[in-house]
Amino acid sequence: MKRSFFLIASLAAGVLAHSAGAAASSDQVEAGEKLYNTTCVACHGADGKGKLPGVPDFTKSDGRLSKGDDVLATHIMEGFKSPGSSMAMPAKGGISSLTMEQSEAIVQYMRQAFTSD
Repeated sequence: MKRSFFLIASLAAGVLAHSAGAAASSDQVEAGEKLYNTTCVACHGADGKGKLPGVPDFTKSDGRLSKGDDVLATHIMEGFKSPGSSMAMPAKGGISSLTMEQSEAIVQYMRQAFTSD
Protein backbone atom coordinates (compact mmCIF):
# COMPACT_ATOMS: atom_id res chain seq x y z
CA MET A 1 0.00 0.00 0.00
CA LYS A 2 2.80 2.43 0.92
CA ARG A 3 4.56 1.65 -2.35
CA SER A 4 1.45 2.42 -4.43
CA PHE A 5 0.91 5.68 -2.57
CA PHE A 6 4.53 6.67 -3.13
CA LEU A 7 4.30 5.88 -6.84
CA ILE A 8 1.08 7.88 -7.25
CA ALA A 9 2.50 10.80 -5.23
CA SER A 10 5.70 10.77 -7.31
CA LEU A 11 3.77 10.77 -10.57
CA ALA A 12 1.53 13.60 -9.41
CA ALA A 13 4.54 15.66 -8.33
CA GLY A 14 6.13 15.09 -11.73
CA VAL A 15 3.00 16.24 -13.55
CA LEU A 16 2.72 19.33 -11.35
CA ALA A 17 6.40 20.20 -11.81
CA HIS A 18 6.11 19.80 -15.59
CA SER A 19 2.98 21.91 -15.81
CA ALA A 20 4.58 24.62 -13.69
CA GLY A 21 7.45 24.95 -16.17
CA ALA A 22 10.08 22.95 -14.32
CA ALA A 23 13.65 23.38 -15.44
CA ALA A 24 14.63 21.40 -18.50
CA SER A 25 16.81 18.36 -18.05
CA SER A 26 20.39 18.54 -19.22
CA ASP A 27 19.61 15.77 -21.74
CA GLN A 28 16.76 17.81 -23.21
CA VAL A 29 18.94 20.93 -23.48
CA GLU A 30 21.76 18.91 -25.06
CA ALA A 31 19.38 17.41 -27.62
CA GLY A 32 18.03 20.89 -28.37
CA GLU A 33 21.55 22.23 -28.81
CA LYS A 34 22.39 19.51 -31.35
CA LEU A 35 19.24 20.25 -33.34
CA TYR A 36 19.77 24.02 -33.17
CA ASN A 37 23.38 23.69 -34.33
CA THR A 38 22.38 21.35 -37.16
CA THR A 39 19.67 23.50 -38.72
CA CYS A 40 18.59 26.64 -36.86
CA VAL A 41 22.09 28.10 -36.72
CA ALA A 42 22.06 28.75 -40.49
CA CYS A 43 19.62 31.66 -40.08
CA HIS A 44 19.63 32.40 -36.35
CA GLY A 45 23.40 32.21 -35.82
CA ALA A 46 25.47 30.53 -33.14
CA ASP A 47 25.03 33.61 -30.96
CA GLY A 48 21.22 33.75 -31.44
CA LYS A 49 21.35 37.29 -32.83
CA GLY A 50 20.17 36.37 -36.32
CA LYS A 51 22.33 36.17 -39.43
CA LEU A 52 19.80 37.43 -41.98
CA PRO A 53 17.66 40.58 -42.16
CA GLY A 54 14.37 40.13 -40.31
CA VAL A 55 15.52 37.07 -38.33
CA PRO A 56 14.76 37.70 -34.63
CA ASP A 57 17.49 38.39 -32.10
CA PHE A 58 16.98 35.82 -29.34
CA THR A 59 19.23 37.75 -26.95
CA LYS A 60 16.86 40.75 -26.57
CA SER A 61 15.02 40.61 -23.25
CA ASP A 62 11.78 41.76 -24.88
CA GLY A 63 12.28 39.67 -28.01
CA ARG A 64 11.05 36.34 -29.28
CA LEU A 65 12.11 34.39 -26.16
CA SER A 66 9.80 36.51 -24.01
CA LYS A 67 6.96 34.40 -25.43
CA GLY A 68 5.81 31.17 -23.76
CA ASP A 69 7.40 27.81 -24.48
CA ASP A 70 4.21 26.50 -26.08
CA VAL A 71 4.04 29.47 -28.48
CA LEU A 72 7.68 29.09 -29.49
CA ALA A 73 7.44 25.33 -29.99
CA THR A 74 4.30 25.83 -32.10
CA HIS A 75 6.07 28.45 -34.21
CA ILE A 76 8.88 25.97 -34.84
CA MET A 77 6.42 23.21 -35.77
CA GLU A 78 4.12 25.32 -37.95
CA GLY A 79 6.60 27.86 -39.29
CA PHE A 80 6.51 31.57 -38.58
CA LYS A 81 7.12 34.88 -40.27
CA SER A 82 8.39 37.65 -38.03
CA PRO A 83 6.97 41.11 -38.62
CA GLY A 84 9.29 42.99 -40.96
CA SER A 85 10.97 39.85 -42.25
CA SER A 86 11.09 39.20 -45.96
CA MET A 87 10.98 35.44 -45.46
CA ALA A 88 9.27 32.95 -43.18
CA MET A 89 10.87 30.21 -41.16
CA PRO A 90 9.72 26.93 -42.70
CA ALA A 91 7.58 24.54 -40.69
CA LYS A 92 9.70 22.29 -38.50
CA GLY A 93 12.69 24.42 -39.46
CA GLY A 94 12.82 22.42 -42.66
CA ILE A 95 13.29 19.09 -40.83
CA SER A 96 10.25 17.10 -41.95
CA SER A 97 10.72 14.47 -39.22
CA LEU A 98 10.97 17.00 -36.34
CA THR A 99 8.70 16.12 -33.41
CA MET A 100 7.03 18.43 -30.90
CA GLU A 101 9.31 16.98 -28.21
CA GLN A 102 12.36 17.96 -30.27
CA SER A 103 10.87 21.40 -30.88
CA GLU A 104 10.45 21.83 -27.13
CA ALA A 105 14.08 20.75 -26.62
CA ILE A 106 15.22 23.45 -29.06
CA VAL A 107 13.23 26.04 -27.10
CA GLN A 108 14.86 24.92 -23.84
CA TYR A 109 18.32 25.13 -25.41
CA MET A 110 17.62 28.63 -26.74
CA ARG A 111 16.40 29.78 -23.33
CA GLN A 112 19.56 28.49 -21.67
CA ALA A 113 21.93 29.78 -24.35
CA PHE A 114 20.45 33.17 -25.19
CA THR A 115 18.74 34.56 -22.09
CA SER A 116 20.41 36.04 -19.07
CA ASP A 117 17.77 35.02 -16.51
